[in-house]
Amino acid sequence: MSKPVGPYTPIVAAGPWLIASGQVGISDGALVDDTLAGQLRQALANLQALLDGRGARLDQVVKTTVFLVDMDDYAEMNEIYIGFFGDHRPARSAVAVAQLPIGARVEVEAWIYTGS
Repeated sequence: MSKPVGPYTPIVAAGPWLIASGQVGISDGALVDDTLAGQLRQALANLQALLDGRGARLDQVVKTTVFLVDMDDYAEMNEIYIGFFGDHRPARSAVAVAQLPIGARVEVEAWIYTGS
C-alpha cells in the first residue's frame, strides 16, 4: 500500500462504514506512468489494498467518486472501472477537475458499507 501524498488517513471507519480517501495511481511514492489506464489501474489496486487491509470486499463498495483531469478519458475510464468492479455497480459520480495532486490524471474515492 502506498503512503498518502498528504496529511490525511487513507481509510477511516465510522460505525459499519469505511470511507476511503481518494486514491491516485502511485506505487512506491511516484505515479506509475502518465497514462490514464496505468494510473487508474494502480489507483484501483490501491483501493483494493485498503479494502483488504480492513477485511472488506469490493461488493461492499456502495459509492465511488472518480475525478478526471480530462473528461475525454471518460469512456476509457468506464472500461477499466467495469473490469475492476465486474457486475457490481456502486453508485458513482464522475467529475472533471482542473488538477489533481502530484500531477495525477485520475483519482478514486469510495464509501464501503460493512454492516449487514
